[in-house]
Amino acid sequence: MRYIIAILVPIFILSCNNSKNMDLSAFEKNMQANNHPGKKLMETNCYVCHSPTASHDDRIGPPMIAIKKHYINDETTKEQFIADIQSWIKNPNEGDARMRGAVRRFGVMPKQAFPEETIEKIAEYIFDFDIEQPEWFEEHFNEEMGKQNGKGKGMGNGKGMGQGKGKHQQQVQSNVDDLPYGERGLKYALNTKAVLGENLMGAIQQKGTLEALEFCNVKAYPLTDSMAIVHNAKIKRVSDKPRNQNNKANTEELQHIETFKKLIAENKAVSPIVKETDDDVHVYYPIVTNTMCLQCHGKPEKNIKPDVLKSLSLLYPEDKAKGYSENQVRGIWNVSFQKN
Repeated sequence: MRYIIAILVPIFILSCNNSKNMDLSAFEKNMQANNHPGKKLMETNCYVCHSPTASHDDRIGPPMIAIKKHYINDETTKEQFIADIQSWIKNPNEGDARMRGAVRRFGVMPKQAFPEETIEKIAEYIFDFDIEQPEWFEEHFNEEMGKQNGKGKGMGNGKGMGQGKGKHQQQVQSNVDDLPYGERGLKYALNTKAVLGENLMGAIQQKGTLEALEFCNVKAYPLTDSMAIVHNAKIKRVSDKPRNQNNKANTEELQHIETFKKLIAENKAVSPIVKETDDDVHVYYPIVTNTMCLQCHGKPEKNIKPDVLKSLSLLYPEDKAKGYSENQVRGIWNVSFQKN
């Protein structure tokens, strides 16, 4: 009996150690993903159109998980995937598109001047790690593959399916009134951002950056007001360097802008700031620049073309919203609504 116990004890200890090592490996994998530079670059540059939180019917473009699954199979190497994404970004066109359904629905994405290093880091992150997916995506993808006489076997190396169903997916599945105030305000802001982004991208695709200025000048306010009515909330975009002086931040908003600037500069996690009064809630969240933003908000001559710069000066004589680089806080959302 003692002999059996003597054998079982080290086996039990070894089993526990192996379990701890497996947990540690999973933890390390998660930490590695969160610290990968491609994650932040993807969220900043891609999620404006390819958000994992938007519903199936309220989207600007396909989610990033869909792109991953259409570009990667069991034989795809990381080098090939990076090269394919680089090639598409440099010259997006209908002839080379691998997602015909997305092109029919959303059109070909506008050509944008992303640095090769940025695209490489984003592609590396997508290839190596599970990425967030909308809660509706798995069923939609399997149905799509089923129509092609298969269920998507091998697509995406099995990564992402059923993964990442965390905070964003909980927002979709929950009744919005039951969400914590911070998540509720963020949902209103991101929904409004999606509507503005869809219309802006459509204007850029059809008429180019110069003509899209007309959309920002004439239609951005009415669309924001319409979304406020939909959500029964007040929704504002304010800045310390406003283009339209109606978007000038007040003293409290300026303090929140500085808080978010510090967090972004130090590469720290950003969460909504929630301020409650007796009856109302204010939720603040940063507006962060990406490559597309720089066409109108970047550095004159370097990012902003002379004809666009000229139109900006005519439309906004007191314009201060220029000189930005990527991943900088351009302003904040201020979303307010009544308490439940």
